[in-house]
Amino acid sequence: MMKQYVIIVAGGKGLRMGGDLPKQFIPLAGKPVLMRTLENFYSFSPDIDIILVLPHDHQEYWRSLCQEYNFTVPHRIVDGGETRFHSVRNGLALVDDDDAVVAVHDGVRPFVSHDVIARCFDMAAGGKAVVPVTGVVETVRCMKQDGTSVTVPRGDYRLVQTPQVFSVRMLKDAYSADYREDFTDDASVVEAMGVGVELAEGNRENIKITTPFDMVVAEALCHVSVIPRH
Repeated sequence: MMKQYVIIVAGGKGLRMGGDLPKQFIPLAGKPVLMRTLENFYSFSPDIDIILVLPHDHQEYWRSLCQEYNFTVPHRIVDGGETRFHSVRNGLALVDDDDAVVAVHDGVRPFVSHDVIARCFDMAAGGKAVVPVTGVVETVRCMKQDGTSVTVPRGDYRLVQTPQVFSVRMLKDAYSADYREDFTDDASVVEAMGVGVELAEGNRENIKITTPFDMVVAEALCHVSVIPRH
């Protein structure tokens, strides 16, 4: 099996939470969100190489949390960049095996299922650029420049999640490009060099914890053990 890496990006300042503590450090069912995310990937595979991207001024606090919670999941830390693009590029610099596959995952998505992780890694090992998605269940309207809106077919749209998974060579080639504002995720960076993206089935519980409401949902998910093991 090809070596597997995961770059976990945790650069959020937590402004939408309404507090001073960045959202990745907020306790979730008694443990910081970010620790739950790292534990999930480590329990998926103890051999996975975890690279954690953190703003430099958050790293001392993270190390103190690791001591406080006796957190022993092995991982390497690298400085975050000006944007998510630059943070991922910094993480890629620690990936020293080009004949491997690498996932990029949001630090505040602790509930991705092991089935989804395995599916994305397997597809990427076959040379594909892989993005997990879920269907849209609500009606969607498109806003027009004149202020009006129109209903669009929700079956034509998907909600994008992470981990987004690629061969190391592919992702390094993509991230050798200059930064552009329309690089909103890793798939958009890869697509810019002409590579098509494959969609994999995600899991609905794989929410991105961004708002206080998300924390309420996440607490509930923790108490029902939602992460299916593979």
